[in-house]
Amino acid sequence: MAARRAFLALILAVAGASAAAEEIGDAVRGEGLFQRQCLACHKVGPTAKNGVGPRLNGIFGRRAGGLADFKYSKSMARMGTDGLVWTLETLDAYIENPKALVSGTRMNYRGMADGQARADLLAFLREWSDRPQNIPEAEPTARRSTHDLDPAILAIRGDPAYGEYLASECQTCHRRDGADEGIPSITNWPEADFVVAMHGYKRGLRPHPVMQMMAGRLSDDEIAALAAYFATLE
Repeated sequence: MAARRAFLALILAVAGASAAAEEIGDAVRGEGLFQRQCLACHKVGPTAKNGVGPRLNGIFGRRAGGLADFKYSKSMARMGTDGLVWTLETLDAYIENPKALVSGTRMNYRGMADGQARADLLAFLREWSDRPQNIPEAEPTARRSTHDLDPAILAIRGDPAYGEYLASECQTCHRRDGADEGIPSITNWPEADFVVAMHGYKRGLRPHPVMQMMAGRLSDDEIAALAAYFATLE
C-alpha cells in the first residue's frame, strides 16, 4: 500500500510539473518568433529604438500608449487613458487578435492563434522587461490561454432593426453621424470588429468601466444586432 501511494504521488508530481511547463514559454523559441514576425516593426534589447512600432523594452506593466517619445494611434492612446496596462493576459489577447483590445490599432498583424507560440514570444519579451523571468515574486513568464471568440458567436446574424431599437443608449455618447470628438466613432464598423470589441469589454479585457457595464448587460444576439445596425450607417 505504501509503495502504491508513493507511485501515485510520483505520477501526480510529474503531471503537475508537465502542467506547469505548459504555462511557461520558451524564450529561445520566442526570440526566433520575434525575429521572424515582429522585428520589421518593433525593436527590443539594449540598443532598441522606436521604429514603425514602439520599442518593446519594459513592456510588462507599462500603460498602453505610454512611451512619451512615440506617436501612437488615437485608438491606442485612448485605451491607455481608459486604463489598459500591458500584462500577461492583455498582451496575450492583443497578440492573438489585436482588434480584441484596440479596434483602431495601426498594427498590421492578423494575430497569432497558437497559444504556445504566444507563450514563447511573451517569455522572450519578459526578459527585456524590468520584471525578470521566473523569480518568486513575479507571475509566471507566460500562460497558454485563448481569448479568441467562439466562431458560433461571430456567426450570429444580427437584426439591424432590432439593433436600431437597442442603439438609443449607445447614441447618448457615440455620434450617429460618425463624428469623432473625444469618443470614438462606431458608425460603419465592420460587424466582426464591433462584436470582438464588445466581447472584449464583456470579458474584462478592455478596461473602460462604463463600457464593461454596458456590454455585460447585452446578450450575444443583442451585440450582433447592434453590430448589424451600426455597420449600415454611413
